[in-house]
Amino acid sequence: MIYFARYQLKESSFMAETSNKKRIKSGTSFIDILSGIFMPICDVLSGAGLLKGLLAVLVMTSVLSENGGTYLVLNAMADTVFFFFPVFVGLTSAATFKTDKFIATALACLSLYPAINTILESGQTIRFFGIPLIGATYQSSCIPVILTVWIIGYVEKASDRIIPEIVRGFFKPIICILVGGLLELGIFGPAGTLIGNRISSCYEFLYSLSPAAAGGLLGGLVQPMVIFSLQWPLLLVSMNNIALTGSDTILAVMAAAPFGQAGASLAVFFKSRDKKFKATCISAVVSAMVGGITQPSIFAVNLPRKWPLAAGSIGGAIGGAIAGYFGSHAIAFSFPSLVTLPIYLGHGFIPLVIGCGIGFAAGFVLTVTVPYNCDIKA
Repeated sequence: MIYFARYQLKESSFMAETSNKKRIKSGTSFIDILSGIFMPICDVLSGAGLLKGLLAVLVMTSVLSENGGTYLVLNAMADTVFFFFPVFVGLTSAATFKTDKFIATALACLSLYPAINTILESGQTIRFFGIPLIGATYQSSCIPVILTVWIIGYVEKASDRIIPEIVRGFFKPIICILVGGLLELGIFGPAGTLIGNRISSCYEFLYSLSPAAAGGLLGGLVQPMVIFSLQWPLLLVSMNNIALTGSDTILAVMAAAPFGQAGASLAVFFKSRDKKFKATCISAVVSAMVGGITQPSIFAVNLPRKWPLAAGSIGGAIGGAIAGYFGSHAIAFSFPSLVTLPIYLGHGFIPLVIGCGIGFAAGFVLTVTVPYNCDIKA
């Protein structure tokens, strides 16, 4: 699924070479920017999401009480990453846009400053020198911070050209924080909330028409989208849904997708006669099922042989349709895999697990039964 991880496009030399050829000298593509921002923090997000899921298991099995101190501390550990998510995004955005990481962090923290955050999240308006700062939700958000840090990069460059070096050390941060803070709270915050809500509304509209159709469509398309890193905008919506409502259906309908690719890769393993390539297949299967990371399956195994990618995507579509039909949902953000299944506990959990199993089986069977050139070089 959202199968960004440590080795994102690096796992295959084929993809790395293609990416280098396509990179534009004058700038970086929108998808590359999103990848650069979110890839460094995907592990800690996954870990926090898994902890959230395990905590839910402990509560459901009565091992812990929601009123106890142990639960309070563990829940804080799990929620910290999501509550302060803008700070993490600010740091990675600074690295991506080549801006000052301390200024970026300060601006990210501004959106979480208690006295301001409480008022804005309630929907009230604050006036800053007569300029209205409209209410918006910043906790767990990322769009306002990304846009702010991006603009601040240009403000920094302008400051370096205009401000004398002798006073630049303290004047530049003041200007960047003032300009960035006004943009973040006055424009990007409300706009980011509006954009996130609109995207979420479009998905919810489709989901309301037919949960099974929405699940099948998204579950089938997400892995081909991973090839071009187009899954990132969906993740923003998913994070926003969990931040606002405490649950999300997008992650649930995507859950079977990595299992479908794993099943297809396992089928390629059995059909291949190349021992070295068989080892690659097994590694890809484990990566997809245990870590939810499908790049090895896609780029090293399934995509070069074409049909296995399609077979795995069909498996993901079937599993997604099942999850959608039964109203499965996630209670925390993490990447679908065997170890993160606890984040889907609740209504529709058993059908989701069954859907993942069917997705795996469909990817395997369809790949085994349809003839194709198995031993071509990736």
